[in-house]
Amino acid sequence: MFLAIVSLMFFLAVVQGFVRVVMYFWDWLSQGEKLDRHEVSRAEQALEGSEDVLERELARAKDARGLGRVFARWRASKEAVNEYLDRMHLGWYQVIIIFFVGCMAGLLLEEIWMLLTAGLTENRVGLVWGPFSPLYGTGAVLLTALCFQLRRHGAGSLQIFLASACIGGGLEQLTGWAMEELFNATSWTYEFLPDHITKWVAWRFLFFWGVLGLVWARGVMPRLLYQIGMPTSKRQVLFVTLVAVYLVADIGMTLVCFNRKTARDAGVPAANAFERWVDTNYTDEFISSRFQNMVIESGAPRQDQSGEAAR
Repeated sequence: MFLAIVSLMFFLAVVQGFVRVVMYFWDWLSQGEKLDRHEVSRAEQALEGSEDVLERELARAKDARGLGRVFARWRASKEAVNEYLDRMHLGWYQVIIIFFVGCMAGLLLEEIWMLLTAGLTENRVGLVWGPFSPLYGTGAVLLTALCFQLRRHGAGSLQIFLASACIGGGLEQLTGWAMEELFNATSWTYEFLPDHITKWVAWRFLFFWGVLGLVWARGVMPRLLYQIGMPTSKRQVLFVTLVAVYLVADIGMTLVCFNRKTARDAGVPAANAFERWVDTNYTDEFISSRFQNMVIESGAPRQDQSGEAAR
């Protein structure tokens, strides 16, 4: 028990330290040479409007006591975030960061889910470099773009739920179909489930996508976009551009590796020096070890112990 408590305290300290480092780095990025006056002014006006709303709502809640004070401060923070989003411009800067965060967060949640429900600890990444699953990153971006617009049009929870379910199901169908058609690869299948609609879509997971969309739209997305904000310095733009370049290279190399794996299985030799380099450094053993839940071959896909294969 003592060892478990010490381990938990150490873990929390590491997490706290990591968060502080990230916040310090994020603050550093906002400094330095600024962008053009129009971009900076728009970001500053949005932040000032948000702070004005926060001060006004906190002033109204100053006489509250106990839990009422806690809820009043939470509502004040919520109103401030909403004011910021009303003034915010959603563009490529936020999209890249959300994709980056979504790729990692989705992978982490999936691996935790598989560990708790099936006792599996296999590597479930989707790209050759880094802890990323692009399906979740794409889903996060699509949900953000959709929910951001629905929010501005005053959409209700049912509309968000249905739209999110359609986005999630469509993304799973398109991704699963493309993997099979282009690379003869299977990363998950729902054919064994009684409520499956297609090989890659099932009613229960449409429901999960709908719930995820609601949680994202109501709880996660507003705070996340508020923390990301709008760029004001060239450091921020440069950093996010480098992240985008890295992700594009990662996705491109992953597609090349899958293509060469399929070609090698078909007995097609490397046609140039680059393909020979890929065959040498990204062998069948590497692909098998890296993508432990994926099958790139003819025949039926492998199902893991839970009956579900991951993205």
